[in-house]
Amino acid sequence: MHPLLDRELQFTRRQLLGRSGAGLGLAALATLLGEKPAQAQPAAGEGALPGLPHFTPKARRVIYLMQTGAPTHVDLFDYKPQLYRRRGELLPPSVQMGQRLTTMTQNQRQLILPGIAGWKRYGRAGIPLCDFLSHTGSIADEICLIKSMHTEAINHAPAVTLFLCGTDMPGRPSMGAWLAYGLGTMNRDLPTFLVMTSQDRELSCGQLFYDYYWASGFLPTRYQGVKLRSNGDPVLYLSNPEGLNQTVRRGLLDDLATLNRMRQEAVGDPEIATRITQYEMAFRMQTSVPELLDIAREPRHILDMYGPDVQRRGSFAWNCLMARRMAERGVRFVQLMHAGWDQHNNLPTQLEVQCRDTDQPSAALVKDLKQRGMLDDTLVIWGGEFGRTVFVQGDYTQERYGRDHHGRCFSLWMAGAGIRGGMTYGATDDYCYNVVENPVHVHDFQATVLHLLGIDHTRLTFRFQGRYYRLTDVHGNVVSDILA
Repeated sequence: MHPLLDRELQFTRRQLLGRSGAGLGLAALATLLGEKPAQAQPAAGEGALPGLPHFTPKARRVIYLMQTGAPTHVDLFDYKPQLYRRRGELLPPSVQMGQRLTTMTQNQRQLILPGIAGWKRYGRAGIPLCDFLSHTGSIADEICLIKSMHTEAINHAPAVTLFLCGTDMPGRPSMGAWLAYGLGTMNRDLPTFLVMTSQDRELSCGQLFYDYYWASGFLPTRYQGVKLRSNGDPVLYLSNPEGLNQTVRRGLLDDLATLNRMRQEAVGDPEIATRITQYEMAFRMQTSVPELLDIAREPRHILDMYGPDVQRRGSFAWNCLMARRMAERGVRFVQLMHAGWDQHNNLPTQLEVQCRDTDQPSAALVKDLKQRGMLDDTLVIWGGEFGRTVFVQGDYTQERYGRDHHGRCFSLWMAGAGIRGGMTYGATDDYCYNVVENPVHVHDFQATVLHLLGIDHTRLTFRFQGRYYRLTDVHGNVVSDILA
């Protein structure tokens, strides 16, 4: 291979300096100053970038319970008793402040609709939660409920993409891909980044799970998420064809690897190295994935904790149990995506259904991790891409009505590694419409997640098309008040 071509393709400038000059320079500086060289960085996964993590992490892994469709903070998390006295009143223009609305409600009257269910207080701090979230209430002392999230996005796909990829346009690496790239793997037999999806039984929500929600963008493709399917083979083409045993498969892969290495030496394309790596990973997954999905040895009391849907493959409960098993086996980033929260005209019926599907498994996951001593270094996140309006969409005197999209404020919760449990953070106005205290933007949330993993979000970058990119782009501040 031509040496200049090899240098250009295999190393970025930052990586080259990190592997050579920076390390030598720091050691030399320490000697000149009469100091001992700095202690080694905290242990990272196999294949981690030089110098990562930047500091000792609180979290080793992340389980992201992404609720697509936008759960309604008005009904679930942000209790405003005064709204019940204003039911049916017009939302004051001083509150709405000319906010951009979707075409679904911009021409209708904005009549206030308070939460449709009752509320209870949970935990030592008395956190108010909807009656539909009694299981989440049982872990109130473990969670930090952020009530002051906000986003510019107003439609689903751009909003989900902003949360997962740092921008509302497809094409950038997702959060899990960034972590796989920066921190490496903790298990050579499973992907660093795994994805599972689920949907409500009624299939009431039309939200799609786009592949770019777990893509690697401009990072090498070996860092993209691997989606496990809910039906048939968990991973397509993972099983051997009929008549082909493991010995023959191993020989084919060895010969193919030899040909690929010859091609790589000729053209220097790093994607060929990725292809070799992925073939080897697929071979090991032929053993590791069936073992991962086999829940026959799970005790009955554990299965019961996740709820009646846990043995229905593809359900949110099943996926939550799988998430715990993935975390046990060293998967760095687990992304569960559940659709069904887009309740424009079925709020009175579908909200309770969604909570029934997700409340118990979400709480069980936190409890299960805690009883195994894993919650101390596992970050669990629950939330959607934005919130929903305090004003009704449709006519609340009829059977079918709902709420429209709302990005000015919404809620999510975090639990586990490095998070202060049993607290709420931030506040909205009396109408659940605007943030009035401690706003947390999507990029602030992302910066905080990376911080918990020992990463300075401004330093995890990748050069592409002439500039350095990062998950938080040019934004983001760590929300230190919610850190333990």
